[in-house]
Amino acid sequence: MDSSKHGHHAVSGAGLLIALGIIYGDIGTSPLYVMKAIVPGLIDPLLVYGGISCVLWTLTLQTTVKYVLLTLNADNNGEGGIFSLYALVRRRGAWLSAVAIIGGAALLADGVITPPISVSSAIEGLQAVYPNIPTVPIVIAILLGLFFMQSFGTQIVGKAFGPLMMVWFTMLAVLGLKGIITHPGILKAANPMYAYDLLVKYPGGFWLLGAVFLCTTGAEALYSDLGHCGKNNIRTSWIFVKTCLLINYFGQGAWLLEHQGQQLAGRNPFYELMPAWFLLIGVGVATIAAIIASQALITGSFTLVAEAIRLNMWPKVKLNYPTNVKGQLYVPSMNRLLLLGCIAVVLYFRESSNMEAAYGLAITLTMMMTTILLTIWLRAKKVAKPLVIAFALLYGLIEGSFLIANLIKFPHGGWVSLAIGSALIGVMYVWLKAFYIKRRLTEFVRLEPYIDALKQLSNDDTVPKYSTHLVFLTSAERSTEIEQKIIYSIFQKRPKRADIYWFIHVETTDQPYTMEYKVTEVAKDDVFRINFRLGFRVQQRINLYFRKVVEDLVRNKEVDITSRYESLSQRHVTGDFRFVVLEKFLSVENDFPTLEKLVMQAYFYIRQFIASEDKYFGLDTSSVKVEKVPLVIAPVREVALTRIV
Repeated sequence: MDSSKHGHHAVSGAGLLIALGIIYGDIGTSPLYVMKAIVPGLIDPLLVYGGISCVLWTLTLQTTVKYVLLTLNADNNGEGGIFSLYALVRRRGAWLSAVAIIGGAALLADGVITPPISVSSAIEGLQAVYPNIPTVPIVIAILLGLFFMQSFGTQIVGKAFGPLMMVWFTMLAVLGLKGIITHPGILKAANPMYAYDLLVKYPGGFWLLGAVFLCTTGAEALYSDLGHCGKNNIRTSWIFVKTCLLINYFGQGAWLLEHQGQQLAGRNPFYELMPAWFLLIGVGVATIAAIIASQALITGSFTLVAEAIRLNMWPKVKLNYPTNVKGQLYVPSMNRLLLLGCIAVVLYFRESSNMEAAYGLAITLTMMMTTILLTIWLRAKKVAKPLVIAFALLYGLIEGSFLIANLIKFPHGGWVSLAIGSALIGVMYVWLKAFYIKRRLTEFVRLEPYIDALKQLSNDDTVPKYSTHLVFLTSAERSTEIEQKIIYSIFQKRPKRADIYWFIHVETTDQPYTMEYKVTEVAKDDVFRINFRLGFRVQQRINLYFRKVVEDLVRNKEVDITSRYESLSQRHVTGDFRFVVLEKFLSVENDFPTLEKLVMQAYFYIRQFIASEDKYFGLDTSSVKVEKVPLVIAPVREVALTRIV
């Protein structure tokens, strides 16, 4: 445990490089379009000074103070993200699940918009050199390559992208310094009064916050990817990243002031900082950096989905762990969904300028939900009440303003990200609500009255032996209880005779990497129960863990797994193991409230497209029998039947 903690907090060259490659793509490429969005037409000094000041203080208050200094402290044993934060505070109110669902769904929706706009803006930069280059096919080809790379793990991706992002940020700083030297007066924009004047006195200045917000859209990725890079690697690398970003923004502002009174239309101050001989190289580096920008949201999406599964907010889809490094994760089904969503966005909007309207609105909601959860976490940590209230009011005002300013994007494309987010919220709500409905309706019985019957069945030679070792997965939290459906499966749905019955219960903890188990011998040599306590980031390889437990029991002479067939027992042949997974289906004998009916119908409809639970639990390499059992919700008890003679 100590070593893992040390590894998480330690700053290393490799860790800093991986952080640069994984989490700063989105926020790091914002200089490509932020000032162009803030100053769309006539170059006005008040607009330039105010815009640069807003960017400086947004990066300082929103990214540095809220995320880098405060939110990174709310780590769940080294893991970050809105669901990790929710896991820390969920016992403080059932309503917090709605906050987590809205925030998580909005961040996933942003993950569908970020890759297309980043890659499109990059490829369109090439049009400055090759005006007739077709962008859409190139964008789709690059997205296909990027999503294909995900299966190799974020460590490989980070090491490949890290050096490239180092070149990018160094280029930002050099170009920015060139601009500042020509007009050092731009440094006055550090005064927050310029930001105040823009928002309050400049006509329509408040609505420019929607453009200013683009400079901090990648801040949530800093927190989501905490488990991939480590808190101190993020904090240390952010000093370098923020410095380079601000130097470049101030440099762009200096160039704009040099050309005040002119029309900016059709020109990008970022590229205008480049000398003519460097333009092709600069566009090439910017293209690569903007492609990398999509990595942060893709990586964060995998983390979010894995944690949502553990919290019963997402279908139990297959998770892969490409490397042995903690935090390395790949979700094949999510990778495919994100890719299809990104391609659809590219084909619908076609140009990055059209995508800007859909960009930023969803992530504002995520940031607001993070603020709510963080406020609850600060209170749980016994932080002084006045400080917590001040934090909630300050960031409620900042993010509320950003949200209002971003709402003008809704009719121009913002509805796309909100529509995607709403669909994801629907899936999460259905899955969580169905989980509680199923738990409420699952009937548990005491195991003790059935022990003698299990022993008798085990010794009944008239019943064909189903398996030497029969293993059931049970959701019963008490070791003295079992589902009625399991008893029905053993005794009535074809009697299942076995030498030893095993009942396995898997509990997911709020800590990420717990790996504990407890064995209870319910009936000597005949019935055992194993309780696994696994962290929410531990791969569910139940077959492997179960074999390890059985090996330990055999070594300690607590169980004999030799086959009880006389001919095989003499040769010390190990008996076979067979797993039974009970899969529920919606019974036709149901009469229940309309809302629950709709939820369960939606749940079972989605289930058709999801692999069965044996794959999620890592049982697909074992001998598994999947049995269908009816989920009866409030069955109709009175049936009006008349007997006729």
